[in-house]
Amino acid sequence: MHGIVNLDEARTLVGNAFGAAGDPDPPWPFAGGMRCSPRRGPGDLSHVGFGTAGGAGRREITMAERMIGTVVHRRDLSPILSILRLVPEDGSEFPPYLAGQYIALRRENCRLTKKTVGKDGKIEFVPDLDENGRQRRGAVSHAYSISSAPFETRLSRYLEFYVVLHIDDRGQPGRLSESLFQMHSTGDRTISYFYKIAGDFTLEKRASGFQNVVMIGTGSGLAPFAAMIKQLHYNATQGSASDVRYTLFHGNRSDLELGYHDELAAIALSGTLDFVYVPTVSRPSKQDLVNPDLGKGRANNLVRRVFGMPLKEEEDLAGLSGQGPDTTQATASLQVTVRPILPSGVSESGLRERMDPRTTVFLTCGNPSGMADVKRIAEAQGIRFELEEW
Repeated sequence: MHGIVNLDEARTLVGNAFGAAGDPDPPWPFAGGMRCSPRRGPGDLSHVGFGTAGGAGRREITMAERMIGTVVHRRDLSPILSILRLVPEDGSEFPPYLAGQYIALRRENCRLTKKTVGKDGKIEFVPDLDENGRQRRGAVSHAYSISSAPFETRLSRYLEFYVVLHIDDRGQPGRLSESLFQMHSTGDRTISYFYKIAGDFTLEKRASGFQNVVMIGTGSGLAPFAAMIKQLHYNATQGSASDVRYTLFHGNRSDLELGYHDELAAIALSGTLDFVYVPTVSRPSKQDLVNPDLGKGRANNLVRRVFGMPLKEEEDLAGLSGQGPDTTQATASLQVTVRPILPSGVSESGLRERMDPRTTVFLTCGNPSGMADVKRIAEAQGIRFELEEW
């Protein structure tokens, strides 16, 4: 367990790795399983549909109605990564859902920002100040992928989320994620949610008909895949085994930040389904380096190794060489890149056999740069590519 949250420590840990276009809660499904539509402003939930849900002995609930939940369990993996468990405050139930879907969460009294256009023409999000120069505060909503499996919610009545504290390129924390990580200090463990779970990043929608499903999740972009694998394992224990082969590349910076690692490793060993788990760390500690069960290097570079492709950083540098551009930055990036090493018990040939282009789909969720590279790999190999976005 790690103390949360020392913001200076978090800024040092994160650097410029998180955040996009200056948005403290960026519009892509990166760590935290957070999702925010790039087509709508932050906090805009006008897309949430309406309808009713209910049953015998229950009051009818409007689908877009805002409900109140309480965080009853929290596991801090690092100063910037946590797993939160949310239950309905009034004893009601969450709506049914499929593994891979998301729900809109909201916190009150968040620091507010406004969108501006910088001198370079890029959109930035800056503090929204009142007439006295103080940053305004108010409610902020974002959609988060659910990391619990549907059976867990049905049996134990909770939703689980794998969340990251976003830090933008100015060192400012994300509006909603900052509030989530400060719950321990404020004593307020309530989170509002909208009574609608949605999204089509599901096995039923994105992987139907494929014999080989390869999941590639970085950071807490693992969230939808954790839900999928846990549900598949549960289904198998209940007699609904699948003949589909599943492979999961799970990347983060260190072993401590590999959320759900023990549970996923146990499922792989159980033999309930044809599942290969490939955990890897991009900034291995001394302890990580001597752990044979951990891969080394970024997840996309491990996938490249399987296909005998050069590292992304090698390819980037080669693309610049001889064309005139300064290669200093690309050279420095390559020098600090951790060379890909697969975990023990996992072979390149074995993984490659599970990725026949004719029967394989790549499902990806995580860092935009890494996922864009996975798309390039998929295109080079003729493999179907699916990205979690909306």
